[in-house]
Amino acid sequence: MNIKLDNNNYLQKIRNFIFEFEKNKDNPFILEFGVRQGRSTKMFLEICERNNGSLISIDIDDYANLFNDKNWTFIQCRDDNKVKISPFLKKSIDIILIDSFHDPYHVLKIINLYWENLTIGGSMYIDDISWLPYIKNSWRDHKYSENINFDTFQMLLNLLNSNKDNFTLEFNFQDSGMARLIKLKDNILEKPKKIIRRKNLIKIILNKLRG
Repeated sequence: MNIKLDNNNYLQKIRNFIFEFEKNKDNPFILEFGVRQGRSTKMFLEICERNNGSLISIDIDDYANLFNDKNWTFIQCRDDNKVKISPFLKKSIDIILIDSFHDPYHVLKIINLYWENLTIGGSMYIDDISWLPYIKNSWRDHKYSENINFDTFQMLLNLLNSNKDNFTLEFNFQDSGMARLIKLKDNILEKPKKIIRRKNLIKIILNKLRG
């Protein structure tokens, strides 16, 4: 299969946010959800080659012939089919990328499903958390992507709100954005807790005066 690795915005994002952060990690064990054109797969295999690592990639479509690399294992299945995936997870995972079905409820399901497999200090990346390229009249102008990406971003903030001692959270807003969770403790994650913003007291007073 001949894959053209295009989309410079996406490539720059993963190089800046993932590769530069993870490139010197020794013997990394990497789990990737979502292959498609193989752009992140290619980058992860570069990290594996540099540091004697191994990569497992999951996708519902068949990409088994995309790369021929001794450090790579491809499994064709859903990302939530842990029964099929678990036998390949023979040690703690250092890096996880979630780039499969971009729905906040599904993303949360995958985070919870594989959190126990992520090593302390390990990184979990979630793609597509920025709605800015998709707002009205923007360069990608797409209502569904605008809303689903914003909801994923908000879900991650709510998850952090109830798990401040369990992980750190960083965002990158290049292209369609990406989040990085770094695991601090082996605790089971608490359910997301909605962030309630305090209302602007001056605005409330002004509204009362106008009323």
